[in-house]
Amino acid sequence: MDEFQEILQDFLVESFELIEQLDQDLVELESRPDDLDLLNRIFRVAHTIKGASSFLNFDVLTHLTHHMENILNLARHGDLVIDPDVMDVILESIDLMKALLVQIRDTGVDGGLDVSACVVRLDAAASGNPIAASEAPAAPVQSEPEPAPAASSAEEPDYSGMSDAEVEAEIERLLAQRQAEDAAKRAAKQSEGGDAEEEPDYSGMSDAEVEAEIERLLAKRQAEDAAKRAQKGSSAEPENEPEAPAPAAAPVPTPQPAASAAPAAPKAAPSAPAPRRSENKDEGENRGAGAVEQTIRVDVKRLDHLMNLIGELVLGKNRLIKINDDVEERYEGEAFLEELNQVVSIVSLVTTDLQIAVMKTRMLPIGKVFNKFPRMIRDLSRELNKKIELEITGEETELDKSIVEEIGDPLVHIIRNSCDHGIETPELRLERGKNETGTIQLKAYHEGNHIVIQIIDDGKGLDPEMLKQKSVEKGIITEKEADTMSDKEAYGLIFRPGFSTAAQVTSVSGRGVGMDVVKTNIEKLNGMIDIDSEVGQGTSMKLKIPLTLAIIQALLVGVQEEYYAIPLASVLETVRISKDEIYTVESRSVMRLRDEVLSLVHIGDIFEVERVFDNSEHAYVVVLGLAESKIGLIVDSLVGQEEIVIKSLGEYLKGIEGIAGATIRGDGGVTLIVDVAALMQMAKSVKSTVGQESAEGKGRAGAKTSASDYCVMIVDDSKTDRTIMRKALEPMGITLVEAVDGVEALNVLKQGDHTFDGMLIDIEMPRMDGYTLASEIKKYNKYKNLPLIAVTSRSGKADRMRGVESGMVEYITKPYSPEYLMNVVKRNIKFNEGL
Repeated sequence: MDEFQEILQDFLVESFELIEQLDQDLVELESRPDDLDLLNRIFRVAHTIKGASSFLNFDVLTHLTHHMENILNLARHGDLVIDPDVMDVILESIDLMKALLVQIRDTGVDGGLDVSACVVRLDAAASGNPIAASEAPAAPVQSEPEPAPAASSAEEPDYSGMSDAEVEAEIERLLAQRQAEDAAKRAAKQSEGGDAEEEPDYSGMSDAEVEAEIERLLAKRQAEDAAKRAQKGSSAEPENEPEAPAPAAAPVPTPQPAASAAPAAPKAAPSAPAPRRSENKDEGENRGAGAVEQTIRVDVKRLDHLMNLIGELVLGKNRLIKINDDVEERYEGEAFLEELNQVVSIVSLVTTDLQIAVMKTRMLPIGKVFNKFPRMIRDLSRELNKKIELEITGEETELDKSIVEEIGDPLVHIIRNSCDHGIETPELRLERGKNETGTIQLKAYHEGNHIVIQIIDDGKGLDPEMLKQKSVEKGIITEKEADTMSDKEAYGLIFRPGFSTAAQVTSVSGRGVGMDVVKTNIEKLNGMIDIDSEVGQGTSMKLKIPLTLAIIQALLVGVQEEYYAIPLASVLETVRISKDEIYTVESRSVMRLRDEVLSLVHIGDIFEVERVFDNSEHAYVVVLGLAESKIGLIVDSLVGQEEIVIKSLGEYLKGIEGIAGATIRGDGGVTLIVDVAALMQMAKSVKSTVGQESAEGKGRAGAKTSASDYCVMIVDDSKTDRTIMRKALEPMGITLVEAVDGVEALNVLKQGDHTFDGMLIDIEMPRMDGYTLASEIKKYNKYKNLPLIAVTSRSGKADRMRGVESGMVEYITKPYSPEYLMNVVKRNIKFNEGL
């Protein structure tokens, strides 16, 4: 990046920030027109933008800013009152300045926009006769900046070249001159019988006020010198630079302009009051000109790269913890384990702290988004002829930069709807016994790993019956659906594409696309929307969004022999239910969860995973919530919660429906990450087989027509022990299959030639012992409910505990009686004595 590009980049960053500050301050000024400090601050910001753009030869931006600055200068000296009509013109110029900055950022020049019509309106407002945009004269094809002042015959003093001593002397001379002028004015007033003006106390000024006074006096001196040169024969009168801000400590009295000087402005529509902040702070202290922040600017690409490195570190930490757990289990009681645990704990703790620290570097206060709404409320109030007040709370709440950039549009649509459809006109509010000024509250606060944003209005509220009626009329839902719909579900209708309650389309709303955009954007952020409303009292809309999308907490679930990761932000709860609690309604599987009916779908049906029959009588349901929607996702097993790093699938696998990416688990395996928004959309078109599976399971369970339909495997390396067990069980008439060790038993299971109802497993075996065999069997979801019975001579408590941990359901100690073995087997395979 060359030197000019670096300067240009700094100029753009600073100018966008200053324009944003101008926007906020101007709206605030409209409710506090007598605040001279605020007006001076606005003037200084505008002057800074003009100076920087002039230095970089952006003539159109300089030209526009100069004319806006003239209005502010007149207001500072009491020669102009900034009423709503004048403020409209100033805010119009602010919007044009934003557009010019965008053009400079994209093309490097500012000549593509015509600002002449706005300049005409600014000049008219400065003269006390503001005109509407529609009345402004037609603009020429291309605006030309004002010609530069002609060179003067006398050389202007070069203050920048003075030495420190000369500067001090000049300051003293100018201050003395100012004091002499003030004394002369007071003497003149006394001779006319008026009260003497109190002498300003320069000694009590702050550093910032002294600098402002020096700037004013130097500007005055330059203006006087220019006027003298003009009188001596200058060919062109130079353009007067507006004066710098007057000192806050000694404001000059501001006489109101005479009625003859400026005709009264026509009656304007009500303007929005400045937003009320929750904190009772002095604005001058918070955003004063002298404030210095100890910060540096860092390229966002560097932060993104740093976040990627932290993600890799988190994966390494998860892997290290998993390996440490395996080592602990294998070398239980060894001396080195304590030291290893300490090292792993330190690495884990430091990695977590580093992750939090890096995430904070990407965090921005949500005030970056909130700060544009006072201006929007002000404009909508005038456009809709309503009185609306905005209250902001929690603007310092931080969240990830990527989410800050995405959350703006949804909030704009929600607030516009609140202004247009929610808040009533002043006349109607008075009729209903309300304050004529409506209130919209904008709140933000943290809740766990989420940020909650609430938009509350005290308007007319949502009428669920009217929402249903409109939806039926537009063909969005059927009358039957409307009859069975709860109020909460009716509120969700406002997010349906094409839905609108507006009688006619306006520039504010009525097209039926705004709230659909809200839902889509919140779903992209893995967020949720909750609506509460009371007719005649108002509406509350709560958005719940994860703080970051880079490294997230996920719930790992098992489906057959595969694993999937579901973002925990979308998981409302998990429940274990009996399959008897699953019902079929209109070909859809549903369950009753407390007071609501929840649609069910098996994750295997969505991703077309072949499911082997599972005779389990229970199911695990993951209740997912996104935007205003809920669904129950049935999975085979709940593996646990884990911190994951989202990785893209690459070009060849990009765009797989329902999959957001992949991650690496702590055990080194790759897991696909579920795209919850896409999954919920896919679930609508998938025919669930949950209920069918349950019925099929019951049919198979009762399909055993003879004892030989039951099948049990005997696993023992001793031929004698296998023979004893076979002789004990043969009287039952069941089918018996033998295996000499764990490896052979596992191969028999994989071949799938038999459907086993139980297994008898010895513990001491070559190649693979009974504990390992049981653990391996339980890794297969289709065998997770298969009864495993240990038959061994080991009778110690530790052996029994290890057997239970590996998945054994019964523990038979050798020697045993044939009757006891038979009873244990009958009980576990649910043997039907009637066969």
